[in-house]
Amino acid sequence: MGHGQDPNSGEQLGRPYRRFATATERTQRRVKQLPDTLTTRERAAQRTLIEAEEAQKPTGAPVAGFDLKFSVPKSVSTLWAVADGGTQALITQAHHAAIRDVIELLERDVAMTRVGAKGPRGAVAQVEVRGVIATAYDHYDSRAADPQLHTHVVVANRVQAVQDGKWRTLNSRAIHAAVTGLSEQYNAVLSDHLTQILGVGWEARDRGAGRSTGWEITGVPQELMDEFSSRTRNIEQVKDRLVADYVHQHGRQPSSKLLWQFRQQATLETRPPKQQHSLSDLTVSWRERATSVLGEDAPTWASALIAASAGEPLLRADDIAWDDLEQVAEVVVQQVGDRQATWKRWHLHAEAVRQTMMLRFASAADRDRITQQIVDAAQQASLRLTPLELASSPAQFQRADGSSVFRPKGGTVFSSEDVLAAAHLRAAPTVPLSWVEEAARQKNRHGHTLSSDQEQALAKIGVSGRTLDVLVGPAGAGKTTTMRALLRASERRHGTGSVIGLDPSAAAADVLAGDLEIGTENTAKWLHEHCQGTWNLQRGQLLIIDEASLAGTFGLDAITAHARQVGAKVLLVDDWAQLAAVDAGGAFGVLVCDRPGAPELVDVRRFRNRWERRASLQLRVGDTDVIDTYVAQQRVTPGAYDATLEAAYQAWRTDLAAGKTSVLIAETLEPSPNSTPAPAPTGSWQAPSHSMASACTTATRPPAAMSSSLARTSAVCPWGGAG
Repeated sequence: MGHGQDPNSGEQLGRPYRRFATATERTQRRVKQLPDTLTTRERAAQRTLIEAEEAQKPTGAPVAGFDLKFSVPKSVSTLWAVADGGTQALITQAHHAAIRDVIELLERDVAMTRVGAKGPRGAVAQVEVRGVIATAYDHYDSRAADPQLHTHVVVANRVQAVQDGKWRTLNSRAIHAAVTGLSEQYNAVLSDHLTQILGVGWEARDRGAGRSTGWEITGVPQELMDEFSSRTRNIEQVKDRLVADYVHQHGRQPSSKLLWQFRQQATLETRPPKQQHSLSDLTVSWRERATSVLGEDAPTWASALIAASAGEPLLRADDIAWDDLEQVAEVVVQQVGDRQATWKRWHLHAEAVRQTMMLRFASAADRDRITQQIVDAAQQASLRLTPLELASSPAQFQRADGSSVFRPKGGTVFSSEDVLAAAHLRAAPTVPLSWVEEAARQKNRHGHTLSSDQEQALAKIGVSGRTLDVLVGPAGAGKTTTMRALLRASERRHGTGSVIGLDPSAAAADVLAGDLEIGTENTAKWLHEHCQGTWNLQRGQLLIIDEASLAGTFGLDAITAHARQVGAKVLLVDDWAQLAAVDAGGAFGVLVCDRPGAPELVDVRRFRNRWERRASLQLRVGDTDVIDTYVAQQRVTPGAYDATLEAAYQAWRTDLAAGKTSVLIAETLEPSPNSTPAPAPTGSWQAPSHSMASACTTATRPPAAMSSSLARTSAVCPWGGAG
């Protein structure tokens, strides 16, 4: 596998893997290119600089395969650990059968390769393959020597295209997009197999904030599962610390997505080294520990639990009415939309499986048929954002299901009709255009009136009559100034106190209250109180939601639905080009795209230098050519990594000591292994101890979330590495 060869014959499958130059080889190549006119001292200095630069660059590695980890739920591992040998074999049999079912689904709907001319995102056509090559490794314990039955299935990064029989690499984007859906599918079909073989029942158990509901075998006590969850206890302790730090820094609880990411960080921080134990020794230890917790012989308890299990009815696909499936599809769309602004088929697939976990099916085919029907109905209930194909592809450019090879399978993007529809309603309160113009001509606290772009945006919002409106503008464009003018015009028409504000962050809500001198609240708090019936909008009110990109999609939907009912108006304020926070799921960007000519501020006023105003707008849209402008203006200072890190940190400290407000942006939240941060100047505020990498970098995002049973999809590198 590590060399892209046939595991049986050793025949090379397709092109050999590319070899990447090491840091030493790159250094030698650059040193050879130095001019001969350099003195020995100058050459040595240049070599030192080159070595430092190359040492900081990652060394590429070809991807030889993908590691898919299938881990049974804790109650299954617990029962397997203490049961007799025959029961252990049956549980393992069900585990392997579930893995085969998921791999078959992967081969049918996920495994693809790309062919054709290369474009910006690789080859232009995504075609089907003749199965995958994989090898499996069974494991029976965790790093803490607790029972954890799991299997690593390493899928080779070599597949044979159906179209021409050539061997190529897997389309990795398709695998990563489907990993959560495959994980949920494994959980579901495993429960089916175990019910078929052992007759056990299943029940939902809450696993705490930030984690989806778990399904465990009925009758396995939580105390016994906790006894065999040493790693989980350690992980939860570190996760709770990370949550407390986040609340202290941001003034709000983290979202479910961010909680998942904190848990992944805690998993890595608490990971002990691997140790080897024989299964026979571990089984003796597990049974002794279980007997102590249960107060009876553990194998006898396991046999009694299985014998007393009444089982659950096994359904066929035809047993479920279509009306019931449509109701489930509506719930699926609502649940997915509450987490993110847009979604694809595999997002719906994962949620469809979660919503049907209380059902047991007679076969994997029956469950798959029901799941596909629910997903199809959920797609019909969603708003399709990806345009339809203008022309049909010839037969040679179609897959077996009739879809075009030029469209990624399952790549259609959907959203919610409810949120976008609210943006087009015209029954909201308005402000006369003459009053808008008067508000625009009034001088602000600095003696300035609104600019032309601010006045145009104000007029569009004031007279639109839309229940849901947007105000777009980059940082420093004067969004707050525009909102003040809108506040004056709205209160003149609808009375003092008719404008209120919301912000997803409690700290930012306080800032908004100070800027506009109005009552503001945290978005989640307002929604909670509204659901309790204590806080409601009134007719004619204007609700301004700042930093709207951070607001959840269905939270916005609930607010706009309420505003529509009572005759109020909602204004979302943010920048579509702003990097959304890691816990964002809002629909602001979708709404802006859906609104041609959306009110937008285009002139940046925050910079003293005119060139910097233009440059910041170029950076906003990702124009890399603007880097030359910053270099020409001496805003980019080259240097070795450690020297730059230290210089940035010392400059920050110097600013604080001088009483200035200074911001230092780190590229990572990981503590620097080579430095111990010095204390901040006396009397100053000190940020949490994070590594200080450079003064001009952005915070890296944690990896996208995946569910627990298929815990990770990592790239396996040849020759023993991982990347």
